[in-house]
Amino acid sequence: MKRRTFIKNTTSTALFTGLGTLTSCTKATKKHITILHTNDVHSHIDVFPKDHSRYPNLGGLARRASLVEAIRKENKNTLLFDAGDFFQGTPYFNFYGGELEIKLMSMLKYDAVTIGNHDFDNGIDGLYAQLPHANFELLSANYDFRNTIMNGRTKSHSIFTVDGIKIGVYGLGIELDGLVSQKLSKETQYLDPLELAQDTEKHLKLTEQCDLVICLSHLGYQYENSNKPDDIKLATNSAYTDLIIGGHTHTFLDKPTVLKNKMGKDVLVNQVGCYGINLGRIDFYFEPLTTSAVGVSIRV
Repeated sequence: MKRRTFIKNTTSTALFTGLGTLTSCTKATKKHITILHTNDVHSHIDVFPKDHSRYPNLGGLARRASLVEAIRKENKNTLLFDAGDFFQGTPYFNFYGGELEIKLMSMLKYDAVTIGNHDFDNGIDGLYAQLPHANFELLSANYDFRNTIMNGRTKSHSIFTVDGIKIGVYGLGIELDGLVSQKLSKETQYLDPLELAQDTEKHLKLTEQCDLVICLSHLGYQYENSNKPDDIKLATNSAYTDLIIGGHTHTFLDKPTVLKNKMGKDVLVNQVGCYGINLGRIDFYFEPLTTSAVGVSIRV
């Protein structure tokens, strides 16, 4: 499989430093956690044709699976996430209703995903019908499913402990009004994502004592001259989130965006476009007094 990186490695100190001491690591040794991520795959399972006008011979789930497997062999302390819109976009979804996508994501051993607006395209009943095939966490802090069939089938957050490092992960979804009809979403309630993010990250950092806090966001990267919530606003209004893995706007970043949160600390925002063309990779290095990270995106 031919692969090339199109986002150059940046030095760890330039990207992400000074998170403080580890709360769950007792040995004074460097620890390495790899975070892999996708977004807006939109049911693209096959490689794009060689004569495709924009993405010739790119993507493909089998290629991604080989790449993920190789990285896991390189570092067993690896987690794989998706930031939503895994449904809708090819005849595979039209024919199988999302079953194939969910089964394949389970085979790739995704650890957690959040919900995008297109994941409602077969209705909330259609999403619910595929959950038995999901061997990963479905995270959504700001969709209230209490009056729907999805009640109890999602979590606001989850905690993964990898090599003694506690990693708290939460999910956020975009406002459904104007994107998803009520016929499809039924009584799903959209709650303020920025408010829920602040509540959830505080719980993960201060109560659960997580060493790393990650948000899986389907809000969109940035809406200029708008009050609409996006990943940039989320980052600058956060206090304890370290990495935002974004989706929805199909944004191809040439490198992860580094912003200051309201505490003056660095937070990374990354998004790898769409259709499974790229695989995002963030490597975190934990030491007793500091944490650093290197961001890279890999073309599949």
